[in-house]
Amino acid sequence: MYNRILLKLSGEVLSGEDKKGFDEKAIDYLSNEIKDIVKHGIKLGMVIGAGNLFRGRELEDVTNTIGDHIGMLGTVINALYLKDYFERKGIKTVVVSQIVDLPSVRRIHYDDIELYFNAGYVVIFAGGTSNPFFTTDTAAALRAVEMKADILIKATKVDGIYDKDPKKFENAKKYDKITYDDAINLGLKIMDTEAFSICKRYKMPIIVLNFFKKNNLLNALLNSNIGTFVKP
Repeated sequence: MYNRILLKLSGEVLSGEDKKGFDEKAIDYLSNEIKDIVKHGIKLGMVIGAGNLFRGRELEDVTNTIGDHIGMLGTVINALYLKDYFERKGIKTVVVSQIVDLPSVRRIHYDDIELYFNAGYVVIFAGGTSNPFFTTDTAAALRAVEMKADILIKATKVDGIYDKDPKKFENAKKYDKITYDDAINLGLKIMDTEAFSICKRYKMPIIVLNFFKKNNLLNALLNSNIGTFVKP
């Protein structure tokens, strides 16, 4: 069983597939999955994207740095929305970020994060890496290393890593386990290059799983054979 994890979620988790904004049913599902983890005493950090608010193609006419700043602020919006929803469900939550100065957001300090975990809080890291040109995948890898996570969980819509798109090819092969080097040599796009590089350098294992299948996340943390395990 993993005791300390970083969960990377897309903004789509809040809106439902191919939708925008916030969907009550989708967020209720998310909160129930998180609540099950917290009940097991697992220390949970989260990084969430902003695809439910802004998608890259919608910001194509915006300067790259400004577009990235808009996306970073979008992750803060999502984090605060989740904090409020979680706490109404009885899940103690704190949002930390380096990019905003709001009463509801704490600055990122390593010692404080450890105190939050020890007090039973879910910690949502908002604002990406605090720099433009990096995705929330990279932010998740960075925060996983910073919080000394046992593993980084990448929540997706598919049940692991395949050699080709399983939605297009019936003969797509799923990998139960794969090494960083094999993933790179095979050209498998698990995460952005920068994020994957951080995980490889610091030997941070990754599980890629289908978050939308009930109890998949908890089962993966309890050492069930769920998703694909990427190992050093």
